[in-house]
Amino acid sequence: MNHFDRVKETSTTVGTGTITLLGAVSQFITFTSKFAVNEYLEYAIVGQTGTEWETGLGRLASSTTLTRVQVYGSSNANALVNFSAGTKDVFNTLSQSYVNRLMSYGQTISILQGVPTL
Repeated sequence: MNHFDRVKETSTTVGTGTITLLGAVSQFITFTSKFAVNEYLEYAIVGQTGTEWETGLGRLASSTTLTRVQVYGSSNANALVNFSAGTKDVFNTLSQSYVNRLMSYGQTISILQGVPTL
């Protein structure tokens, strides 16, 4: 599964259904600039106000539609969030779930390799 930096759009979608993507945030790029339609990706959705948030596995169903396939964590007891009105940030993320899967497969992660010890 691919992960890319600076992929971030907004949405005003309400409810628990698919997320309509409204375009890239300033200084960021759209999902379709890095992901193909029908490609799976890890996402985060965070309300700009309030306490609603969700992370999970999604599928880019069209150039402007993200289907929420599996929730990894959320402000709704790790279930789909019934998003209320307002603007949300939707972005590609590297979830802890993905990192844990890599570790369970014996992969090593060397993020701090070469960083001097204090």
